Amino acid sequence: MKKLIILLTISTLSTSAMAEEASWFDRLKNLVGLSENKEQVVEMPSTDGLIKQLTHSLNVDTDQASGGMGAIFNYVKNNVSADKFSQLAKSLPGVDGLVGQMPDVSKLSSTSGLGGLLDKAAEYSDSLKAINDVKKQFEALGLKPEMISSFVTSAKSYLDTEQGQSAKQVLTDGLGKLLG
Repeated sequence: MKKLIILLTISTLSTSAMAEEASWFDRLKNLVGLSENKEQVVEMPSTDGLIKQLTHSLNVDTDQASGGMGAIFNYVKNNVSADKFSQLAKSLPGVDGLVGQMPDVSKLSSTSGLGGLLDKAAEYSDSLKAINDVKKQFEALGLKPEMISSFVTSAKSYLDTEQGQSAKQVLTDGLGKLLG
């Protein structure tokens, strides 16, 4: 019984001393993540987040999403200044990695239909060649070329946040002729 009284006395004294200390309980709640005044965590855009969105919204696999966005970002890279693309890479880390995942289609050619015509026209225009390359890269991934605009729309939607505006602007600037 004596031990219980001593324990209660020590507990009461230490609690009252702590009560005088400003917000010790609030700091404890913050420490374990139970704070009522939680600041909203702002998630920065990332290529991982973008790929997740593409796989869910467009029903494509991770390789198709990565390769398709790599092809699109490569097109953007070739159509904006190095400074602008560097700005994109800073605001959306991992872009260079996606560009590295696009399929190599330099040896592919279409010999019939519209693909053959586009290959022939691409010999005379760098712009058409770049557009034709993106089309071929999508086809090499098992994607229809019509999905290019879906990829772009989904990417712009993903970047439509305060933190993603810079990347969205560079993407839009670099796409110019691809969708226009």
